[in-house]
Amino acid sequence: MNSINKNQPEDNKENLSQEEALKKIREMIEQSDTCFFCTEAATGPSKGVRPMSIQQVDDAGNLWIFSANDSHTNAEVALDAKVKLYFQGSKHSDFLYLTAEATIHEDKAKIKELWNPMLKTWFTEGEDDPRISLLKVVPYTGYYWDNKHGNMVAGIKMMVGAAIGKTLDDSIEGQLKV
Repeated sequence: MNSINKNQPEDNKENLSQEEALKKIREMIEQSDTCFFCTEAATGPSKGVRPMSIQQVDDAGNLWIFSANDSHTNAEVALDAKVKLYFQGSKHSDFLYLTAEATIHEDKAKIKELWNPMLKTWFTEGEDDPRISLLKVVPYTGYYWDNKHGNMVAGIKMMVGAAIGKTLDDSIEGQLKV
């Protein structure tokens, strides 16, 4: 199989582990904190897929997400803790895929720490809403697609490459092991 990557003159693979992987995860989630959160045990009408927002990436690399304790999401996580998260930060870069384990928490102090008034849209009684729970998501592997020098440089390289008929892609991709 011939890959497009063989047509470009520069290396575009970089696998990351531990601290470097965690740094890349934080950086990419800062670009877009919304993901498709996918559960293995699909019991609801969305077949286990739904958009969710990351509230925090803590110092240990855990992702924290608000979820209703009576939701299909929580029911599915209770059946099978394995989850997948898919992020897209921009039109041409900042893509991230994570495999993780999720657990359900009702820690009132953590809920208070992460509370945002916009969440009242889903939890109408505020931070004391009895339906509030948190998902603690612990990533262990993933894959990312990004660019090395930012969207502007990547765009210029693409335009020049198209003009001269040569692959000048600024992309970088690799496996993540947390």
